[in-house]
Amino acid sequence: MNILITVGSGFLGRELAQQAWATGHAVTATFATRVGDVPGIQWLPMDLRRSEEITPVLREIRPDVVINAAYRKVDWATTADGAIRLAMAATRHGSRLVHLSSDAVFSGADVRYDESAVPDPVTPYGAAKAAAETAIRLIAPDAVIARTSLIIGDGGSVHETFIHDLATGRRKGVLFTDDIRCPVHVADLAQAILELTTSDRAGVCHLAGSDAISRHELGVLVADRDELDASVLTAGRRADAGSPGALDIRLDSARTQRTLRTTLRGARDFLRREH
Repeated sequence: MNILITVGSGFLGRELAQQAWATGHAVTATFATRVGDVPGIQWLPMDLRRSEEITPVLREIRPDVVINAAYRKVDWATTADGAIRLAMAATRHGSRLVHLSSDAVFSGADVRYDESAVPDPVTPYGAAKAAAETAIRLIAPDAVIARTSLIIGDGGSVHETFIHDLATGRRKGVLFTDDIRCPVHVADLAQAILELTTSDRAGVCHLAGSDAISRHELGVLVADRDELDASVLTAGRRADAGSPGALDIRLDSARTQRTLRTTLRGARDFLRREH
């Protein structure tokens, strides 16, 4: 299969590119500013904010599948408009689209959300993701919209880096006990996404870990795994701090999980320290 991955140099994009290439797919990955370092991959510059850069790439590569892992949290032009431009171009070229979305499309008012839940974002990033979802469902009804949660790895994610910085005193900050999410391991997520590319699934799929845990518990688990002092991680309540955004969002991935061979492990499993 011929696969195009947007922002293949990013945390998830890199894992997708590695797994896709390792399983025998022809892989092209795009980058906006920094070319990736995954061997065996063709790299092309493409900025979703510029429509004139999208069509030439699809015309050259003629991908069977386009996986959109691009986003910028404070940039509507990439996260919303860019995703919509890409969906339109993929549809014109007959490419299947798998679009990565986020639990940020929800407010947290209902706490538990399955694939039938209607977005009600409370942040600009969540609104951009929700706008992209809405447009893609109309433009490309056969597309997969894969919502996920905090993406964790074996030390390389922004969340793990932040926890390390707090535990070693390089930064000051608080990990909230009332900010709940369902973290997923990047390897599980990439494998599940690649499964979906070859399936006949369409519409919204939830790809989150099976454990709902707080940011503070996540910090403790990461610190314990990496042999850092978890006792120095300051706990607090987001509700008391007045930080914007949703509190408790639990993506229910049970329906999607039943259709996958890949197990979406919970954080208490994949962060368990090996003794």
